[in-house]
Amino acid sequence: MKNIIKRAKNVLDIEARAISDLKKNINADFAKAAQIVLNSRGRVVVTGVGKTGIIGQKLSATLSSTGTPSLFLHSAEAIHGDLGRVTHNDTVIILSYSGESEEIKKLLPVLKKIGSKIISITGNPKSLMARYSDVVLNTQVKKEACPLGLAPTASTTAMLAMSDALAVCLLELKGFKEKDFAFFHPGGTLGRKLLLKVEDIMRKGAANPIVKEDKKVSEVLVKITHARAGSAAVVDQKGILSGIFTDGDLRRHLEIDSHLAARKVKDVMTKKPTVVYPDMLAAEAMRIMQEKRIDEVPVVDKNYKPVGLLDVQDLLKAGLV
Repeated sequence: MKNIIKRAKNVLDIEARAISDLKKNINADFAKAAQIVLNSRGRVVVTGVGKTGIIGQKLSATLSSTGTPSLFLHSAEAIHGDLGRVTHNDTVIILSYSGESEEIKKLLPVLKKIGSKIISITGNPKSLMARYSDVVLNTQVKKEACPLGLAPTASTTAMLAMSDALAVCLLELKGFKEKDFAFFHPGGTLGRKLLLKVEDIMRKGAANPIVKEDKKVSEVLVKITHARAGSAAVVDQKGILSGIFTDGDLRRHLEIDSHLAARKVKDVMTKKPTVVYPDMLAAEAMRIMQEKRIDEVPVVDKNYKPVGLLDVQDLLKAGLV
């Protein structure tokens, strides 16, 4: 057991050193690589084979999700027809630790003929791949974490870290913001928080009970029950919101008034209630409801007329809570 723990920690130490040693290779070549991608009129085509190909897929996915259009092209597939996806406007990033794999060697002269800019991420800056490249990002490591020195471990970790550094720098150079990230991640939590509006999840129509001020509490309760809601918006003769009648109002007044059901709702409603607006972010509405410690809130338009009802359950279903 102790040997297993010791060995695992040793692997992490080796890979941590491999990443730390990369700092000396963050230089003018790295800045040039970032500028090439930034100024590219086409896409970033990332290619590789084997374990480095998997790192390449991660790089391509990160670039695409942070504002740099990219696709991954498997090196073996590329030399069997898929090179037709590459144009002279594209920038090609090739990942190969040795820089001498057969698939890569066959790609290089064709890429040069196409006219694409080539950036190589490699542990062998003197390789054939490096010589064909416009820029070389050196990810050479002193040793692999594999005790046999065979399985790519520290080397692929270094490539992943260098790739992330490039993607993050490009993100900042492009002025990529949270709202942009959310746009490309509409299904994620961040996307929902930054894109989902109150009008997207509020209750409308029959699910949004609205009553006049002169209605009896008994009538209001029937409408709330039919709507399966916990409150009703109360409006004046012009349809403008004047209050809200909630389950809390019902309980508070029922304790002291045995004739509550016959009273007019305007006499027992909560006046000047907290409201939200349809174009407000759902996340902002959630913050307001949490601060006010309320479960339901009327949604009003610019004329202060109720157009919807937002319930904390709606926020739960939307994945915001």
